[in-house]
Order: sequence, then structure tokens, then C-alpha cells
Amino acid sequence: MSNEDITLTAGDAEVTVRPGNGGRIGGLRIGGVELLRQGERFGCFPMVPWCGRIREGRFLDGATVRQLPLNSPPHAIHGTARDGAWRTARVAENEAVITHELAEPWPHHGRVTQIAALAEDSLTLTMSVEAYDDSFPAQIGWHPWFRRNLGGEDVRLDFEPAWQEERGEDHLPTGHRIDPKPGPWDDCFGMPGGVDVTLTWPGQLELKVTSRQEWVVVYDEQTEAVCVEPQTGPPNGLNTLPRLVTPLEPLEASTTWSWRRL
Repeated sequence: MSNEDITLTAGDAEVTVRPGNGGRIGGLRIGGVELLRQGERFGCFPMVPWCGRIREGRFLDGATVRQLPLNSPPHAIHGTARDGAWRTARVAENEAVITHELAEPWPHHGRVTQIAALAEDSLTLTMSVEAYDDSFPAQIGWHPWFRRNLGGEDVRLDFEPAWQEERGEDHLPTGHRIDPKPGPWDDCFGMPGGVDVTLTWPGQLELKVTSRQEWVVVYDEQTEAVCVEPQTGPPNGLNTLPRLVTPLEPLEASTTWSWRRL
């Protein structure tokens, strides 16, 4: 099937899926109000086969050191799948399944599958990475750009992480866990009971970002948007906390955004 935009609907919720633009969610409208920052680079893009930055674009792959392009010098950032085209595998009124073949510059062959399932009061995104022939480390995450302001007061972020990853001068975790600090943030937090972050646009909408994963990066240094990014490991995790994908064992993760009007 083609990689044209897909529109999902449920109740007064509408989601745009863009297979041709990195498999990203291009828009989420609730009652006609767009929640995601618009633009080619925004919406909500999949971070796969790694999340955040990899130090100097290098990671240990078995006994081999691999070098990836430095798309955020001096590091490699946010995976390769957001830069490639995805294919549409299946579409229903409120669900879409899209796939992406891992290829250069990623050194292994494999497939990423993403499912977007829309309900009247929630959107669930599920992603898996499968290895075809050899095993490799990987991560899965999502990078949504939620609009800071929907026409009223600015959004408020509420969450209770167990720790914050100390961030070094190079923007990567140092390996030390510290007590959570007040924002603004471009930081990774640990939530061992699962990611649970509430975004509140006062008087308008409350949206919860949840996931069974225990890592979340919160980025709110830009005036237009805030990012709440559930992921299967911390930044530089291909080196510090690798999750191995094998031909017998894919890596799977999901996140749910649920909302209610205020």
C-alpha cells in the first residue's frame, strides 16, 4: 500500500498518521483543537532504533564498534526511522498499522511496526522492532511535541519521578541518579512503576501520557511546545543499558495518551 497520510476518527477525536514523513503522528485534534505542534519536524515522531543521543554516534554491537552519522554533532540523535518512509500495512476507521524497514545507516536488517489505535478518549501507540537474521541492541520511544498553549493558559506538567539522570556538559546522562530538579528540562527521569505524566491546559483539557516503560525524557525549553517522551531506556542507552533484539525475541513498547475535558 502507499505511504499517503491516514486519518483516524473516534468520536470527536481525529488523528493524522504520516507514513511518508517518518511514520509520525502529524496531528491530534480533539473537538477540532489541535494538540500537537504542526510542521514537518514536529507532531509526534518515533524514536527507533534508538532514543535521544548516542555519544559521538558510536555504540558497541557485540564486539564491533559501530559509527553512525552525527546528525546532532557531536552526537547521533533519535534513531533513523523518523528520516525514512514507512509503508501502510492496514487501515481501519480508528486504527492504522505502518511498517518501516531498517536500513543504512543502521547496520542491521529488521522491521519496525507501529500501530496507532484511537478511541474517543485515548490514543495508544505500540511499536515493535524485529530482527531478521542477526541480533542487535535497540531502543523504542516517542517524541511528541504538545502545544504549550491552546488559546488559554500555558500547559502545566505534573509527574513524580523516582530520580533524574544527572546530565553532563555533553547533554548525556553521567550515570549518576539525582533527586529531581525543577525545570526547565531537557532531562531523563526514572519512573519504575511506569511512565505517568499529566499535562493540564487549565480550564480546557487534561491529558495523561502513560507507558509501562520506566524512562521518560521531558523537554520544555522551547516556547511553542513541550515534549514528554516515554522510552525503553535512557539517552545513550545503546551503550549503557542495551536491550537486545533477536530473531526470536522482538522489542516491544507502547504508550497511551488519555484525555478529558475540564
